[in-house]
Amino acid sequence: MDLWMKTVEKMTDLIRMGFFKFPPQAKFLALLLVLSFSGNLLGQTPVPIRALIVDGFSNHDWNQTTLAIRSILEQSGRFEVEVSTIPGDSLLRKNWKLNTTGFDLIIQNTNNIHNTALKWPKVAQESLENFVKAGGGLYILHSANNAFPDWVEYNNMIGLGWREAQDGIALEIEASTGEIIVHPAGEGKGTSHGDRFDALIQILNRHPINEGFPDAWKTKNTEVYSFPRGPAQNLTILSYAFDSTDTHSYWPVEWLVDYGKGRVYNSSMGHLWHGETFPLAYQCVGFQTTVIRAAEWLATGLVTFPVPANFPTDKESSLKPEMGLNLRKND
Repeated sequence: MDLWMKTVEKMTDLIRMGFFKFPPQAKFLALLLVLSFSGNLLGQTPVPIRALIVDGFSNHDWNQTTLAIRSILEQSGRFEVEVSTIPGDSLLRKNWKLNTTGFDLIIQNTNNIHNTALKWPKVAQESLENFVKAGGGLYILHSANNAFPDWVEYNNMIGLGWREAQDGIALEIEASTGEIIVHPAGEGKGTSHGDRFDALIQILNRHPINEGFPDAWKTKNTEVYSFPRGPAQNLTILSYAFDSTDTHSYWPVEWLVDYGKGRVYNSSMGHLWHGETFPLAYQCVGFQTTVIRAAEWLATGLVTFPVPANFPTDKESSLKPEMGLNLRKND
């Protein structure tokens, strides 16, 4: 409902501002029609955004990561989330298919960085490519950008990822000017990170996802990737952070990629390691809010989920540990 009403509000504002060239009498009728339409919507039940999480293998705890992200999205009241787990058996894995029918958003939560034999079948790769090209949304969840360096179109979709020094350009931020420093392939290092720490996320480009966020906000116990690399085509950096534990430089944290008619969101936030259940990084109100708003924008092109009053500031982080987890077994 919020999404529909926000669309109606925008249409009304555009008509009033004269964006649409109506004769004076027609302008009044157009406003009347839009307002009548909004009244009819009030009696309707909003359609949830349908999201599919793909998991099954990773050097991180992929099962617990899926449970945490599913819980965050479902408890927002805006999403209906399903899970497709790629089989561990190699023969079954070859026959696994990615069914994107009816979904608005795919959340990629697989990573083969420590076992390159673990791959999506070719037909599944093509299904993802076609889904995004046709206008679908793709959320690259933390270590998912470590995956599949040999999958050419995956590299194009994610823009930047965990790659060797020779595998594409790396982007760094000059914080004093906001300019982007480009390191050519082979210059500098491959992607890495230091210890986890409470990073200050700084906005580089305003976007519906971060509209209403402070210019900088503190998150908890996160990783900052240095020298993220890739083709970096059609890419917009949303935020960056200072790597205080390793390179002592500023690196991208979140970025968007336009791929065909679709949208891709990629972020180094969202680390969840073996033995963790709902770590501080996931309890962070800033992270939870970002996950929901990014997912909503990927699926619809609009953001209606509000920025909560307890959103972190540049001085203090903010936690929501009481949310808990939906611990039902994945479908």
